Amino acid sequence: MKILVLNSGSSSVKYQLFDTEKNKALGEGIIAKIGEEGSYLEHMANDKKTKIDVDAPNHSKGLQVIIDTLTDKDLGVISDISEISAVGHRVVHGGDEFFESTMITDEVIKKIEECVPLAPLHNPPNLQGIKEAKKLFPGIPQVAVFDTAFHHTMPEKAYMYALPYEYCKKYKIRKYGFHGTSHKYVAIRAAEILGKSIDELRIITCHLGNGASITAIDKGKSIDTSMGFTPLEGLIMGTRCGDLDPAIVFFLYRRAGLNIDEIDNLMNKKSGLLGISGISNDVRTIISNAKSGNKRCQLALDMFAYRIKKYVGAYTAVLGSLDVLVFTAGIGENSPEIRSMICNNMKVLGIELDEEKNRGAKGVESIISNEKSKVKVLVIPTDEEKMIVSDVVKIVREVGK
Repeated sequence: MKILVLNSGSSSVKYQLFDTEKNKALGEGIIAKIGEEGSYLEHMANDKKTKIDVDAPNHSKGLQVIIDTLTDKDLGVISDISEISAVGHRVVHGGDEFFESTMITDEVIKKIEECVPLAPLHNPPNLQGIKEAKKLFPGIPQVAVFDTAFHHTMPEKAYMYALPYEYCKKYKIRKYGFHGTSHKYVAIRAAEILGKSIDELRIITCHLGNGASITAIDKGKSIDTSMGFTPLEGLIMGTRCGDLDPAIVFFLYRRAGLNIDEIDNLMNKKSGLLGISGISNDVRTIISNAKSGNKRCQLALDMFAYRIKKYVGAYTAVLGSLDVLVFTAGIGENSPEIRSMICNNMKVLGIELDEEKNRGAKGVESIISNEKSKVKVLVIPTDEEKMIVSDVVKIVREVGK
């Protein structure tokens, strides 16, 4: 089967065409600046990367450009779109409606629209991509894969907030969690690497990128995760503040004279590593400046690692013990410095790194714990597209029975 994976953003569409028989991506890329001046396409196929200027005034035209590129005589990897067996769409928020990936119908689209208030920046472009794809791929099965779905196995005591119960129910205020597709993929892959059944493992997965979250996974099921009602809760991130005293919102409103929108922007786009360091949200830049003696950059790194360490400790307690710790995403996969800071002095939890293996693990699957470590520590590059493909194939086959 050939599965097309689409991730539609407000001004971009990422895509990947995956061949399940060959178990590899045939072509992938992104069309960026949709609806803006200077729209362009970056396309990778047959070990060749191409960047071309395109006319993409809207998502419909953008998707047509992707189709034309995939079927192009020189750049393409298929001769006709009829070769595509199904389309998988990444959807950020499934609310409390979608506990798993699902075949897209008019009713499903309606329910995704009802989740827009929970993800006003992400669900509308996700929906736009779905609607345009249904027009351009008539008769081809289309599946929605939700970032929140994996976390619906959390118990009520983990996902509820201590607000008046009636408010939580009426306005659907609860912890939803995000990065679910990534956490699910690396947990499954960790079990495969170790030659174990995921049903016998207690795993903590650390998705550390510009957005960052940690998940406690017991027997393949998410039982707690650090992101909450929105992606703002939890870890310190590139530009997000993560956990803080909620009364700070009122303090900033009264003393700093900021309105609600300004506070929202401050906490989501001006805080985190950027806000602390005053230089960048890029860990590589911050590490470089910290080594040169910049104290604010060192503080940013210390705070980032400290918050993660606290969550690892808390989730080990929640799990009862820990078998596997996984690092993934941009920082988790590529920063041995950050991994070392997190795992330092964690012998009490059974975590011991092999620093030589840790330094050598950049963007490749690796076991970086030493022989004495009771907990296996792994670096696993995430592959959300592959996880989406897996879900799409499963659903298409079930429907076809």
